[in-house]
Amino acid sequence: MSDPHGVLGLQPGASPQDIRRAYFSQVRAHPPEKEAEAFKAVRAAYEKLCELPDQCDLFRLQEPAGWNAHHALPAADVQFHPEDALAALQAWGDLGRRDFSDDFREVNL
Repeated sequence: MSDPHGVLGLQPGASPQDIRRAYFSQVRAHPPEKEAEAFKAVRAAYEKLCELPDQCDLFRLQEPAGWNAHHALPAADVQFHPEDALAALQAWGDLGRRDFSDDFREVNL
C-alpha cells in the first residue's frame, strides 16, 4: 500500500474527523464478511494514517473515569417500622374492615 489517502479517498492533510468518516464509509462499502481483502486494505490505510500522534483515537483504549463516592446513590431507609406494616395489612387485607355484610349476601345459582 503506497498511498493510504488514496485508499480512503482523501486528500493529504485531511482532518481526523474526515479520516474517520472516510474509514467508516469504506467499511460500509467493503464489509469484511464479503470483501475481506478490500477491508484489509482499508483497515491498513486507516491504521497507517493513525500512526501519527493524536491523529485518530477510534481504536485507542481510554481509561475509564474514576469512581467518585460523592456521586453514589443516597442511602435508602431500610429500618422496619411496625406502624407501616400494620397500615399495609389494613390496606391490602381484611384487618381493618368493620363491615362484613357483603360476605353474607344471598347467592343466586
